[in-house]
Amino acid sequence: MAPSLKVMIVEDNLMLADLLEEILVTQGHTVCGIARTAEEGVALGRQACPDLAIIDVRLADGGFGPEVAEALADLTDMGVLYATGNLDMAVVLDARGQGCLVKPYRIEDLVRSIEIVEELRRFGRTTGPTPRGFHALRSRPSARGDAANG
Repeated sequence: MAPSLKVMIVEDNLMLADLLEEILVTQGHTVCGIARTAEEGVALGRQACPDLAIIDVRLADGGFGPEVAEALADLTDMGVLYATGNLDMAVVLDARGQGCLVKPYRIEDLVRSIEIVEELRRFGRTTGPTPRGFHALRSRPSARGDAANG
């Protein structure tokens, strides 16, 4: 079983956000908050410093989820799992984060995707099966990593 993580949810659909929270808690994780907009997501991330964020690609304020991860890149080494129902892969492919899961997804696919993101965040690699609808993203160094290497 994967280690317990502190997870933030950035999702404008409150029913889906509540379902995600229930799934995460059932899996032994702690949900540090739910945000509906990019601005709320950035504020929550700065306050809570989560281990992992599940971020919808299109948010309530017309913002995009990758904006949240980009704004938090210099503050935290959090894993990022994007979720999209619109196949917005063009928006996500060059975004900071480890993976994207296409909606609708099964609970077991979400659970495995979280494990993959955590493995990629911690070890830079993953083993085992890839769930249906999961896409690994190109690895981009964090702003902290850029500064350390520059």
